[in-house]
Amino acid sequence: MKILERYIIKRAFVAFAMTLAAMTGVVWATQALRQLDLVTSKGQTIVQFISITMLAMPFLVVIVAPFAMMIALILVLNALSSDSELIVINATGGSRFLVLKPIMIFAVCVFALSASMSLYLAPVGLGQLREEITRVRADLIANIVKPGRFISVEDGLTFHIRNRSGNGTLDGLLLHDTRDEETAFTYQAETGQIIEAAGRTLLVMQNGTIQRRPQAEGDISIVRFQSYAFDLSNLIPEASEPVYKASERSTLNLLNPGPDDGYAQQHPEKLQTELHERFSQPLYCIAFALIVFAFLGRARTTRQNRSVAILGAIIGCIALRTTGFGITAITGGSSSLLVLLYVVPLAGISLAFWSILRDEHLPLPKSVARAIETLSFLIDRLGERINGRNASGVS
Repeated sequence: MKILERYIIKRAFVAFAMTLAAMTGVVWATQALRQLDLVTSKGQTIVQFISITMLAMPFLVVIVAPFAMMIALILVLNALSSDSELIVINATGGSRFLVLKPIMIFAVCVFALSASMSLYLAPVGLGQLREEITRVRADLIANIVKPGRFISVEDGLTFHIRNRSGNGTLDGLLLHDTRDEETAFTYQAETGQIIEAAGRTLLVMQNGTIQRRPQAEGDISIVRFQSYAFDLSNLIPEASEPVYKASERSTLNLLNPGPDDGYAQQHPEKLQTELHERFSQPLYCIAFALIVFAFLGRARTTRQNRSVAILGAIIGCIALRTTGFGITAITGGSSSLLVLLYVVPLAGISLAFWSILRDEHLPLPKSVARAIETLSFLIDRLGERINGRNASGVS
């Protein structure tokens, strides 16, 4: 690999990594707020909340990666132009393909990252997220035991806790058990914790008393303890089997769902659309790279305004991806429309590549040439109006 290629790829990678981290973090924060009830109402700790919501990160990367790459390439190409490096390459007789080659190498790397996320890591993460949410919602203490309230778990068994700390410790525990027809038990403890041991769920209470009172007339006996384990295994509700949506299923499952899969039988169109969406999404990485290069890969002097080119690159990429989202929304599983999921990014790739070839003075089809000329004319007119307003404002 040449020095120029390594130089461009390195700069693009650094800009991409920083942009991807920032954008993914913002999107993750907005999505994590939707699961905030895991902390507020389900009693989970902040660490558990973060670990659970982080499972959606690969899915977010698939959505954000093309836009992060677009921003990174705009920054790199604009810097190459501002430092007159593109002008130097052009003045020495170098072709634009000297810069396009490392750009495409970098785009292919991002394409591979996005494809691996889309086809494997994202559905695995979303599937685990669904399992964790189902498990949390079936948790006895998270859903039944509420601080400051007397909760009847079943007939004859009542829980009360004063507080639940961030590490899961139950403070001020009271347990009243009248299920035995002959004796009523009242457990009081300073603290308690739920633990899993030998396949059983136990409530381990610390520093408390057990009051035993016969249901008939009799004296109350009190036993003090430092540690006492109360078996909760028969009280834990069975976690229902999670129902995986199309985005939460593996690619192999989308290709061949089970014969007894109720969701797949009811929504076969959703599985089909999700499958094609996973294969088509990574293509936007290649399309975005070519679109940005088509607008910004040309050597320009410092007197030429590049803001219009930057604006055109951003609008072109956003318009292409918005069209893709629109196609996904209207397909409805129709086989005739699903092909459009591939047509949109491939059309963006083709149009951008022909635009690049046009600048190298290679022949273009007349229809494509007219479309490009019309687009260029509109952008130039917009630039003239912007420059004219700026000049009048200065004067």
